[in-house]
This record gives sequence, structure tokens and C-alpha cells, in this order.
Amino acid sequence: MNLRELHRHLVVARRLDEEAIALQRQGVLPAYAPMKGQEAAQVGSAAALDPTRDFAFPTYRELGAAVALGVDLVGYLASHLGNWHGGLYDPMASRFAPFNAVVGGPVTHAVGWAMGARLDGTGGVALTYFGDGASSQGDVHEAMNFAGVYRLPVIFFCQHNGWAISVPSERQVAGGSVAARAEGYGITGRRIDGNDVAEVYEATREAVERARDGGGPTVLEAMTYRLGPHSTSDDPGRYRSLAEERQRAQDDPLLRSARRIGDEEFLAEAESHAAKVVREVREGLLALGEQPGEEMFSFVYREPTRALLEQQRRWKESADAQ
Repeated sequence: MNLRELHRHLVVARRLDEEAIALQRQGVLPAYAPMKGQEAAQVGSAAALDPTRDFAFPTYRELGAAVALGVDLVGYLASHLGNWHGGLYDPMASRFAPFNAVVGGPVTHAVGWAMGARLDGTGGVALTYFGDGASSQGDVHEAMNFAGVYRLPVIFFCQHNGWAISVPSERQVAGGSVAARAEGYGITGRRIDGNDVAEVYEATREAVERARDGGGPTVLEAMTYRLGPHSTSDDPGRYRSLAEERQRAQDDPLLRSARRIGDEEFLAEAESHAAKVVREVREGLLALGEQPGEEMFSFVYREPTRALLEQQRRWKESADAQ
């Protein structure tokens, strides 16, 4: 994938992120976790996957990765409506797991999938996202150790955005580097410029090829910055200065990509394309009706239990009586 294709994804991700914040402020979405500033880390990494056999495991902030993988964006944002856990998109078709709100949660899922891919002989590679704050979770340690022991085809992609909610990384990451921990698990670790979409893409592509060839896991630590709040209920002004935000905004990944391309006509076309996507996604999201209440029982277990069927019967009787 060339820089222009990557840039188009960056712009879509940024403008859709801005729209999602507006929808939350308008009361359409109950809550939303912005990702402004982290577009290059997400787009560049996800674009390096082979959508026919690889799989990405996101947190609740990977809109850019969803864009790069071609996920149905109406279905993705429907996850934020609060009426359908996991969204309305097809994870198997998009190779993008339902996003995970548990801090560090997708990491263990990715390692389990990677073990399955190893056993199935599909040649698939798992890519899992987590933040510098999540790197302190025990699940992340266990996942890396397990993957290291079994040389599993998985990439641990840390978006080091400087803040674990309101705690700065120097008070969160002992030793200062997540990538450096890889040596302790006997796997490859690399720190990269998370604001350079081309560098992220190449580093992830190399890690994918290494994993696919039996070279084992990789920890990629993408150094970036969260330009917005942790969530739409967060006020970053309480724990960092406006001067810091303005200084870090000079390294905005969209600006860096645009400067490198330097073609004003193409850049304008990319913005026009993004505006069209945003308009279509907004209209599609607003057109969604409420999900049928009975569906809360449909996807709890592969084979419904007797207790669940009894709960479903009682719910239906209550609904019919109203």
C-alpha cells in the first residue's frame, strides 16, 4: 500500500472521529473514545495485514484500524449506541474482532487465536492493540510470555500515547519502554515513530512476515500522542497543559503525511472523499432502529442453556403482556 492510499485512510479516520464526537455531544452516542493523533499508528499497522487470513484484535479506540481494514463503519459505530455489544459488523468477514473495553483484554484473545492459527496451519497472524497503561496489566505479561514460549504468530502493538487516562507514562511504564520488555520473553521488540504512517506500515509488515515464517511474536511500541481526551467524559485540562497539547500537535500524523505528499489537488480530493464517507456513515447510523429486545438472549451461548431459555420465555411473556 502506498502513501497516498494510507493518507486517504488517515483523513477518513480523523474526520469520522470528529463526527463521532459531535454525535456524542448531540446525544446520539452515549459515549465515545476519541483517537485523534493516533491515526498513523492504527492505519499503518492494520493496512499491513492480509485480510484473507490475518486477524486484528482492537480495544475501544481503534477506529483508524477499522477504516484501514474496510470494516462496515456504520456497524462499527453502532457499538457505541449501547444497544448491541460488539457492533453490527461481521468480525469474520472483516477480520476485525468485536472491540474490547477490558484494559488489556484483547491481548489474550489474540494469543489464543494465534495458537489456533498455528494448529490449523492457516499461516494467519494476529495483531493486537493495547496502550502504555494497559501494558501494566498482568494479562499482557502472561500473553507475551505464553506467545514467546510457543513462538506464536502474533504482534503486540502498543500505542504509547503518553497517557494512561490521566497518568503520564513515566509514572506508568517502569523502565520507560514497553518494547524493551520483549527481550525478557525471548521475542523481538522494536520502538517506532507512531506518527509516521509509512514507518508504522513497514515495521508491521516486517513483523507480519517474520511471524508468518515461523519467527515468532513481535512487540511494536508506536510512540505517538493522544491529542484529544481519553473519552468524551474526560477533561485533559485537569492533568496536562494546553501548551503541551499545542506543542505535540505540531507532530500531527495527518500534517506529516500531507507535507510528504505535497500534492494539493490530491489532498483536497482526500478530504472530499472523507466528507462523503462521514456523511454516509452519519446517515446510516441515524437510520438504525432499536435492536429487538429478544436478541439479548440470542448470542450469549452457542447452545442456549435451560436457564437462559427460561429467562427468554419469561421476558417474552412480559413483553406480550405490555
